[in-house]
Amino acid sequence: MEAKIGKFFDSVTGFFGGGDHIPWCDRDVIAGCEREVADSTNGGSEELKSECIMRLSWALVHSRQAEYIQRGIAMLEGTHATSLESSSSPLQKREKLYLLAVGYYRSGEYGKSRQLVEQCLEIAPDFRQALTLKKTVEDRIAKDGVIGIGITATAVGLIAGGVAAALARKK
Repeated sequence: MEAKIGKFFDSVTGFFGGGDHIPWCDRDVIAGCEREVADSTNGGSEELKSECIMRLSWALVHSRQAEYIQRGIAMLEGTHATSLESSSSPLQKREKLYLLAVGYYRSGEYGKSRQLVEQCLEIAPDFRQALTLKKTVEDRIAKDGVIGIGITATAVGLIAGGVAAALARKK
């Protein structure tokens, strides 16, 4: 009996907590990646610079800080001064699309994230991380829909109850 109750509370906590399996990145890792980018800018090859920027973008979109996530998205989309060059290989394009999808997921833009992860899967249909992210995004969209329906149903119930109480008072 206790196991069933524990499972129930775990499922409720998981539902409202959003427990995705996408890794997080802390500020120390981001700072290290920023140093790598700065070092690669001072005399490094373009390939090294591109790799360092990709690592920094990965760290930024996996951050818990909204401003870092937005910075990572901007770098990947090319609006930042040290943006990634246009992707020359399918692998680079896949990675860029995946990281953008993660960034948009972390920003709460689930529709945009789903669109990007689907583009990523068109390039590499068996890319496990993208498949996992797609499921996570779709679960989140479904969960938000269920919560929205619940809030709407509650509001309608309260209004109907208020109307019924008002009518009962008049009689």
